Amino acid sequence: MTSLSSSAATARATFLPSSCRAAPAGGSRRSRLLVARASSSSPKLPAGRRLRVAVVGGGPAGGAAAEALAKGGVETVLIERKMDNCKPCGGAIPLCMVSEFDLPLDLIDRRVTKMKMISPSNVAVDIGRTLAPHEYIGMVRREVLDDYLRTRAQKAGAEVLNGLFLRYEEPKERNGTYTVHYNHYDSSSGKVGGEKRSFEVDAIVGADGANSRVAKDMGAGDYEYAIAFQERVKIPDDKMRYYEERAEMYVGDDVSPDFYGWVFPKCDHVAVGTGTVTHKADIKKFQAATRLRAKDKIEGGKIIRVEAHPIPEHPRPKRVSGRVTLVGDAAGYVTKCSGEGIYFAAKSGRMCAEAIVAGSANGTRLVDESDLRKYLAEFDRLYWPTYKVLDILQKVFYRSNAAREAFVEMCADDYVQRMTFDSYLYKRVVPGNPIEDIKLAVNTIGSLVRATALRREMKNLTL
Repeated sequence: MTSLSSSAATARATFLPSSCRAAPAGGSRRSRLLVARASSSSPKLPAGRRLRVAVVGGGPAGGAAAEALAKGGVETVLIERKMDNCKPCGGAIPLCMVSEFDLPLDLIDRRVTKMKMISPSNVAVDIGRTLAPHEYIGMVRREVLDDYLRTRAQKAGAEVLNGLFLRYEEPKERNGTYTVHYNHYDSSSGKVGGEKRSFEVDAIVGADGANSRVAKDMGAGDYEYAIAFQERVKIPDDKMRYYEERAEMYVGDDVSPDFYGWVFPKCDHVAVGTGTVTHKADIKKFQAATRLRAKDKIEGGKIIRVEAHPIPEHPRPKRVSGRVTLVGDAAGYVTKCSGEGIYFAAKSGRMCAEAIVAGSANGTRLVDESDLRKYLAEFDRLYWPTYKVLDILQKVFYRSNAAREAFVEMCADDYVQRMTFDSYLYKRVVPGNPIEDIKLAVNTIGSLVRATALRREMKNLTL
């Protein structure tokens, strides 16, 4: 799931001094030339044979990886089980992703310029006042975005298979091939359950989501995960007009003890959902509470689809083993507090592919684990601070309703909004204003003090 992180820059501004902020991540345009830097010790492949890579999973991570691999001269096979997969995902993408991944504008259902944060006591704060006229948060449907990226990878030369990955076998010799086993689905064959097939590859990219079978095979280790539950609701046209450029986020113990509820607009409906790590068994209760909080605005709506899916809460302990590596949700690249994952999935897929292309000299040499570790090192360098700061933010502001009230109060500040959107929309952290940082720190402390006092009063009232 991906949503607007109205907290990313806020957290950075609150907890990190200007001198400690991460450098701009920068963007890599799809048309960028890949410079081959293969090690001279990497064995050359026989004449006429290209490096062959299996990409398991056809979401944003897999689609982006397969396209970059194919464009870089690597023989690429992408396996995806559900070609019409509708993952329960808020579907928010940052503005920089549109240009960085050359996404057509008609792929975007809605351009959100107004975000409403709603506290446990239903105090609402409008976020978006600092946006420039051309800036917006893109809202997409995953089944549309995923299909587009897979199709583009196919046009670039990747082979796309409709199949379910089962397992892989390790090479029997040092520079040998991996054997990939999968169930192949072909509607024309008439076989129920698919046909078992296998093929050999030189490397594997696991982009098969939170329940990654590739991760299980490579012994990547477990991680804590959230359950996301979402309903797509077709609402009357007059109510849909309210959501034309607006999305809503609800916080409170009623909608989630450790996450938030959301109402995000799509082409002709809204997505209403919530998530939790700590109380998974109560997810339907939290979903009912989210619907109740948004009742006046979605009343008369009809539920047209129900979706649920696990979402990782932190990167896996192990993300590479030999010539097998993980990207996207399979690697655990979803931010805490906000649940953002689409951009990081596509970015990690492309970065991984670029490392393979470079390490293989455009598909002419064999890669090894060190080539894949270069992708991990660069990804961590660019984005690890974001993950850590959002982890802190979640622990500070999601611990009680009183703390959530303080969080919503803080989001009303124009400086917070400006720094938040700079961070979210462009995936870069710009230098802040030291004086404004000090003011924000004082205001944050004041909000937390008031929140603590409020929590004590509420506790006294219940005794």
